Amino acid sequence: MKLKTITNKGLCMSEVRLTAENLGFRYAGTPVLRDVNLRAESASTLAVTGPNGSGKSTLLHLLAGVERPAVGVVRRDPGTRVALLPQRTGDIDALPLTVAECVRIGRFSSRGLLGRLTRADRAAVDDMMERLGIAQLARRRLRELSGGQRQRTLLAQTFVQEADVYILDEPTATLDAGSRRRVHDLLTARVAAGAAVVIASHDDEDAARADRILALGRPAEDAARLA
Repeated sequence: MKLKTITNKGLCMSEVRLTAENLGFRYAGTPVLRDVNLRAESASTLAVTGPNGSGKSTLLHLLAGVERPAVGVVRRDPGTRVALLPQRTGDIDALPLTVAECVRIGRFSSRGLLGRLTRADRAAVDDMMERLGIAQLARRRLRELSGGQRQRTLLAQTFVQEADVYILDEPTATLDAGSRRRVHDLLTARVAAGAAVVIASHDDEDAARADRILALGRPAEDAARLA
């Protein structure tokens, strides 16, 4: 086992929202993750880096509860609200959703699908679409969007949730420089408000903005551990 790149900007003590201990995962018997440990703290950002095949997306799915670890455990504070932006969301394109409808789904995360959106919910949706530059696309179908427009729509759906932990997989990968700045501004605001952010990215700027970095190696070679 080898400890890889870790940085810390000297934050004061923060509340730990989510921890992972000794996580391991396999696909069809092949190890994808092994002995991974981390913590996500309020008002801070943890960047997960590593080459393709190192298990970044799998780790984020484990943290969000989409997958179950083969070994180890993920712990969240009771009542912790988690918002996930997965990297692969192709299935959503098959739904006849408009941009506005897709973003509104994010507000149902705390109300249930049978709940009703309030005036405040609709205002939050409108504000988030404006901040990500997609307000003019409100009535467009998802399948009609460019890659960057679609990504900003899914980001709006994620950020419009009132989450304690935001787990984001390659959030800026298909975005131009202006859109990346919008996303970084939103991340800064969420962290300032006390949220924990876990972000997997190949973008050096994303990693440079993080308070801590967990660097994953290929499981067959080594496993990363965050102290």
